[in-house]
Amino acid sequence: MVRINDNYLKLKAGYLFPEIARRVNSFAQANPDAPIIKLGIGDVTEPLPEACRSAMIQAVEDMGDRDRFKGYGPEQGYGWLREKIAAHDFQGRGCDVDASEIFISDGSKCDNGNILDILGADNTIAVTDPVYPVYVDTNVMAGHTGEADDSGKYGGLVYLPMSAANDFVAPLPDRPVDLIYLCFPNNPTGAVASRETLQTWVDYARAHGSLILFDAAYESYITDPAIPHSIYEVEGARECAIEFRSFSKNAGFTGTRCALTVVPKSLRGTTSDGTLTDLWSLWNRRQSTKFNGVSYIIQRGAEAVYSEAGQDQIQTLIAFYLENARIIREKLQSVGITVYGGVNAPYVWVQTPGGLSSWDFFDQLLHTCHVVGTPGSGFGSAGEGYFRISAFNSRANVEEAMARITAKFA
Repeated sequence: MVRINDNYLKLKAGYLFPEIARRVNSFAQANPDAPIIKLGIGDVTEPLPEACRSAMIQAVEDMGDRDRFKGYGPEQGYGWLREKIAAHDFQGRGCDVDASEIFISDGSKCDNGNILDILGADNTIAVTDPVYPVYVDTNVMAGHTGEADDSGKYGGLVYLPMSAANDFVAPLPDRPVDLIYLCFPNNPTGAVASRETLQTWVDYARAHGSLILFDAAYESYITDPAIPHSIYEVEGARECAIEFRSFSKNAGFTGTRCALTVVPKSLRGTTSDGTLTDLWSLWNRRQSTKFNGVSYIIQRGAEAVYSEAGQDQIQTLIAFYLENARIIREKLQSVGITVYGGVNAPYVWVQTPGGLSSWDFFDQLLHTCHVVGTPGSGFGSAGEGYFRISAFNSRANVEEAMARITAKFA
């Protein structure tokens, strides 16, 4: 009989968001008239920018014309999109990133998991705690960890605790590690990393031969000009970092799927016999073998992000969600609830009131306020006692949800 991948059996209690969905669905079935407002997962609610929609419509028309029709595109992405990304997102900020180092994909979540295909199974891996669950779970699935203990921590991983005491910026590992996951602006805490913080991480990685996997999916929410948008704004990062970005949160592409990964050609890793090998070639080979590319229609929509109209429209979207975050933050603070984040990020990290556990607070909000958020413990043991609220929703829903919560805790 066929053998399964036993590593999947190590996963604890299912993926966080399906567990939230299970509880919400159970409540909704028992209370069909309850007006539930979901501020849990980071899914956007506002329509795609008009510039992107128009470009996609034109691309559909292209597909109906023999001379403009497109079949299989390059697995790495069309050059016209990669060149605009390189010029606007990186070179415009002083980053030495070439268009050929940019790979277009269908999601940064996918790439964060798929990157493990080109990395060895015996790397020592460091993750923050709390952490976006995908970083941990994909390593569990790949067999890079041991079993989880009672707190949910997996053997074989080095956990870097983040808390209010260190401003939710993880400390350097207390031992050499090979692979480091960093996410800034951070999901779930909403914290950002200063240039000095990122330089410290890059210096550590270069000194120890480590690779930083830098998730910058929320970089467009940075409003403080002193905060870097890319790790490549920091000296030496090209020798030690891969960066992941997405069109989901800035341009609303969660339902259309487009993202990018930057793999500098200067990055090196070692084979089992110690031979230096460049990572760009391995990732290029992986994508050419396992991925057929993002559709022409979607890439044309992503290209429109870089038009003058597109830039204006996505800035309007970002400002809308940041205003939602401000409302959430200030309304909760008005009733004495301690909150973090929500300034340069679309997430507000809430300290659960009254010493409630994060899942108890989840159930309390669901059952008494009919509001859904994300329990902090689902992001790791250091997330216990916290709760994530997402600013991705309509203004009316955000205001109504805050009215219900503040009435409960006033």
